[in-house]
Amino acid sequence: MCTLDGCGSHEHLGPPPKATDEDRRLFLKGAVALPLAVILADPMLAHAAGSTLEKVTITTPEGDAMMAEIAMPATLPAPTVILIHEWWGLNDQIRAVAAEYAKQGYIALAVDLYGKPPATTPDGAKALMAGLDPVAATRKLQSSVAFLRNHKDSTGKVGSVGWCFGGGWSLNTALATDIDAAVVYYGNVKKTPEQVATLNAPLMGHFGTLDKSINKEMVEGFEESLRIAGKSDYQFYWYDADHAFANPSGGRYDSEDAMLAWERTMAFFDQHLG
Repeated sequence: MCTLDGCGSHEHLGPPPKATDEDRRLFLKGAVALPLAVILADPMLAHAAGSTLEKVTITTPEGDAMMAEIAMPATLPAPTVILIHEWWGLNDQIRAVAAEYAKQGYIALAVDLYGKPPATTPDGAKALMAGLDPVAATRKLQSSVAFLRNHKDSTGKVGSVGWCFGGGWSLNTALATDIDAAVVYYGNVKKTPEQVATLNAPLMGHFGTLDKSINKEMVEGFEESLRIAGKSDYQFYWYDADHAFANPSGGRYDSEDAMLAWERTMAFFDQHLG
């Protein structure tokens, strides 16, 4: 168990580095690599990176179908990771992150729990989230885990990661399946001891001290539920940052903390999936 407070400093909050016209031209030609934050902050670059994914269909035993997109690493077989989108839906930013996971050696499956075009406004995102059937979403994620575990190029190891809305669903995936590791970025972790009794996967969480929705009270309540349920294989990190601090396309992006959370996540997956 690990809980760290005050990782990083809010003084480095600011806009992500921007690609120059020459950077953009060379990246689109495939002649240069750019930092993930630069790609995610630039709609054109994010779209280009995300366009490398291939569409797949995940079908549940009940016959429900979900579209997803998959990115393959250069070396196979490989461990696998499910990426669960923010409340906006599956957009180019999440696709681009999946492409980066593939570069890091993972088969990356970006799921689309909404099955609708992504939102571009908070009201649109709220409507998409309100229309989600949690039972159907759980079944789709269970089928996604089975899809990856049985994929011909998979090592059989499966992890999950999600942000915001997707962070909560990354936790839900760990509660409803036998995945090997789960990462939550500032997602809803309000759970009772009875609900976390099914958690067997190692868990990592990234949270911001300035986050008013996924706040200390919620996370500490979650820790208490884990303690009561006898769960100890988790690491929670606190950053002097706000909600969505890892999203370079948003106004609360924190470059240093985003990089630190990324490095911790990669090390965590390397340990449990590699």
